[in-house]
Amino acid sequence: MTALTTGTSGIISFIGVGSNLEDPLARALEAIEYMRQISGCRVLRRSSFYQTEPVGVLDQHWFINAVVEIRTELTAVKLLGELQEIEKRMGRQKQQKWGPRVIDLDILLHGQEVIGEDDLIVPHPELHKRRFALEPLHEIASYVIHPAFGISIAGLRERLTDKSKVEIIKETRMVS
Repeated sequence: MTALTTGTSGIISFIGVGSNLEDPLARALEAIEYMRQISGCRVLRRSSFYQTEPVGVLDQHWFINAVVEIRTELTAVKLLGELQEIEKRMGRQKQQKWGPRVIDLDILLHGQEVIGEDDLIVPHPELHKRRFALEPLHEIASYVIHPAFGISIAGLRERLTDKSKVEIIKETRMVS
């Protein structure tokens, strides 16, 4: 891993981490370790892990979700490429939308950028609708302003209509 040139250069990004296959907590931890190895990125902190009810496709195992805050010198497009490479390395196969997955890494926010390309939309287009993403993001960055809506993460959470179950996991083993 290449260290950043200074402690304050780069963009603060928030990455959603999710898994519901093959020991989901272990897969989430593995993905975070891979994120630590991305050149031009530094993991700053992560939320607690949450056990979350599936959304969209309900007939599947519950998910483990978290949010990781990173400082990166990468553009959102390059960061997406790195995250997709981690997913591929971990055996992710894109099959069913909202279906089961060994790992899912999503750029939720990339600084205050608003990007609308065919293969990348930032902020994540479902962020404001999904309790499984807002709860862990709120835990570590309630004050951050959603760049498209001009509302804090705390404000989005207060307005949330998603009633799906999201429960913090009391961690019983050492995690990063």
